[in-house]
Amino acid sequence: MKIGLIQQTCCPDVQQNLHNLETAIHQAAQEGAKLVVLQELHNTPYFCQTENVDNFNLAEPIPGPSTDFFGAVAKKLGVVIVASLFERRAAGLYHNTAVVIERDGSVAGTYRKMHIPDDPAYYEKFYFTPGDLGFQPIATSVGVLGVQVCWDQWYPEGARLMALAGAEILIYPTAIGFESSDTPEEQERQRNAWQLVQRGHAVANGLPVITANRVGLEPDPSGQTGGIQFWGSSFACGPQGELLYACSSTEPEVAVVEVDLKRSEQVRRWWPFLRDRRIETYGDLTKRYRD
Repeated sequence: MKIGLIQQTCCPDVQQNLHNLETAIHQAAQEGAKLVVLQELHNTPYFCQTENVDNFNLAEPIPGPSTDFFGAVAKKLGVVIVASLFERRAAGLYHNTAVVIERDGSVAGTYRKMHIPDDPAYYEKFYFTPGDLGFQPIATSVGVLGVQVCWDQWYPEGARLMALAGAEILIYPTAIGFESSDTPEEQERQRNAWQLVQRGHAVANGLPVITANRVGLEPDPSGQTGGIQFWGSSFACGPQGELLYACSSTEPEVAVVEVDLKRSEQVRRWWPFLRDRRIETYGDLTKRYRD
C-alpha cells in the first residue's frame, strides 16, 4: 500500500492551511497513496506555546467543519485520511484528537491523545483533557490503524496495547521541534532519539510506523522564547525498524511511501515477541514506580 506523508508549515490563516492541505492530499493521491497522514493540529499554528483562553475559540466539535471538509476531500479522491483536530467536546472540555476519515467521507473513528505534555512552549495541559478512549485501533478499508498523537510516541506501552488490540500499522501525527537555546549537538540528539524510539516500537511489535511532523519556525506569540523550530523529518519505517523514507528536516514535503503490511506476518514468525511475553510477571507496569 502507498501511504502519503504531508509535512507542512502552518500560517495564522486557517483557510490557507486547509487549501494547502487539500492540494497536498491531492498530490499524494495522484501519486497512488491510499492512506494520507497529516501532522498534529494542522489547521493552525501550534497555539500551545502560550496559555491563552482565547485559543479555545479554535476548537470545534467532531463531527464538525473540519470533518466535513476532509470528508469531502477523502470522498473525492478515494483515500483514507488521518487528520488531527482541537476537539471541543463540551464547554470547558477539550481534547487533542486524531480523526480517521474513510474514503467514502465518513468518520471511521477517533483517538484522543492520552499523554499530555506540559513543558516550556508546550503548554498542552492548559488546553487538553487526557484522552478517555484508550488505545483502540480504528478499522478502515485500507487496514487497522493504531493511531496515537505526538507525545504518545515516546511511550512503548501505548504502541504495545495498540498491537495487542490488532493494529496493523502504528501512526503518529506530530508537532515537535527544537528549543532555540539548545546547542546544535543537543538538538540532533533529541531528533535522533525521537526517530529511534519510534523505530523501536516497530521492532518490538513487528509493525510499520508512520509519523508526520510539521516543519518550520513558529514564533512565540508572547516573545518569551525564540519560538519552536519544528524539525520535520517525517518518516516511515518497516516492521524491523528499517527506515523506508525520511522527509527533509527544514522544508515542507509531500512524500508517498510504499509499505508492505503483509510483511509483518513473516517478521513476527521470525521474532515471536508476542509469543514469548511473560504476561504473568508484568503487573508492576501499572504502578507509577517500584519503591
